[in-house]
Amino acid sequence: MHLPSLIELVGLLGLGAGLGFFGGVFGIGGGIIAIPLLVLSFGMEQAMAQGTALVLMVPNLLIAWRRYSQRHPVPLGAALRIGGIASLTTLLVAQLATRLPPGLLRGVFSAFLLLLALRMLTQRRAVAADEKAGRVDARLMPLVGVVGGGCMGLLGIGGGLVATPLFAGTFGQRQTVAQSLSLALVAPSSVIALFTYGSAHSVDWSLGLPMAVGGLFSVSAGVALAHKLPEARLRAAFAWMLLGTASWLLLGLLWRAL
Repeated sequence: MHLPSLIELVGLLGLGAGLGFFGGVFGIGGGIIAIPLLVLSFGMEQAMAQGTALVLMVPNLLIAWRRYSQRHPVPLGAALRIGGIASLTTLLVAQLATRLPPGLLRGVFSAFLLLLALRMLTQRRAVAADEKAGRVDARLMPLVGVVGGGCMGLLGIGGGLVATPLFAGTFGQRQTVAQSLSLALVAPSSVIALFTYGSAHSVDWSLGLPMAVGGLFSVSAGVALAHKLPEARLRAAFAWMLLGTASWLLLGLLWRAL
């Protein structure tokens, strides 16, 4: 850990603002972009990148959760059940993740992004027809916390990336409502994940804190934009952003291996 120079500090604040904005639009905290950036541009090991990105994600997710819940409130009981299950799962899985070999963790992270991107793109056209089909009982929604919390603990991201399609597709929630439910899952679990990664000395606070401050100024604007976009366009943008990030990371890792 080192103190950044003034130029580095301004750059980190700007980077955090950009990540916060996109995190607000998609309800994901910006980690999906921050982690590959920290790995490829800053040369961080995967676990350190995930822990550092969580410093940015935690305040962004908490603010985004508040903004989304103001427009699409989630019942307190449901939020507590979803968040509680996700937080417990995150705690257990994060302790394992900080002990995995860096190469293995990076491979799992890359495969996760690619598979999720392909799944979303192949199923996106079927959403409209699928909306008329039967849905899973909403009382089972807290079980999404197991999957989402596991992703948060293992990868430092993914809770919202997995939970949002499940809430929207499996349980038939509108996209913005699904993102509000996802934030009820990932906001508390991200705090648990940050604590666990920090305890394992897998956080670079000198990079994470300036990015977090920058994100505070832009996440609300991203949330506001999300509510102005047509739902189909929001789904499409979410899927293509995920595919682009996955491709960027995989190509960067392949280049480093050559």
